[in-house]
Amino acid sequence: MNRTDRLYALVEELRAVAPRPRSARWLADRFEVSVRTVERDISALQQSGTPVYAETGRTGGYCLDRAHTLPPVNFTPSEAVAMAVGLHGLAGSPFHAAAATALRKLVAAMHADDAARARQLAGRVRLAAQPPAAEMPRVLADALSMRRVLRIRYADKTGAGSVREIEPLAFVGMPTYWYLVAWCRLRRSVRVFRTDRISSVAVTAEVPRRANCSPATSTCPATG
Repeated sequence: MNRTDRLYALVEELRAVAPRPRSARWLADRFEVSVRTVERDISALQQSGTPVYAETGRTGGYCLDRAHTLPPVNFTPSEAVAMAVGLHGLAGSPFHAAAATALRKLVAAMHADDAARARQLAGRVRLAAQPPAAEMPRVLADALSMRRVLRIRYADKTGAGSVREIEPLAFVGMPTYWYLVAWCRLRRSVRVFRTDRISSVAVTAEVPRRANCSPATSTCPATG
């Protein structure tokens, strides 16, 4: 059993007995691997967002929160590949990391045979080469959900750099670039920042005063 199939099988085993736990030793014997391998697999599932948690004690082990998982879903292999192709287009966007975890959850929730056929089909799909998208730092991608003032280092179109404190308002996606709309404390107005020109981001402890404002109320915000 390869690792992908084993991760899927681990989730299904824990879902079948939830909310009762399975010990690492029991799972290791079940899948004929070491306890250390099971622990690494559980850690990988947790990092991907699967709600697995540990119960301590003599009868403890690993449990799955059944209320926050999907039962096996009936996507066809073609539907799953179509979603993978669509999510591939989010590279360089604020949703790139979320798209990757969503796809893993989708595959994990599919029936094992359908998931295997989807992987085989995906291996026969080739996408035209695209210019590499600038990788967006996770802290910047989470700018709206964090609800914190950010301190950024930004270079304008002439290359001049500045340090700004901004209150994020919205993301705007264009064919070539992504932009962060924010209230700029330096300029005292709404500004649009091209995300690939933001060279560093620091999260402050301050909650934005304008977090719930809409950039649509501003007339044609300036860039940078």
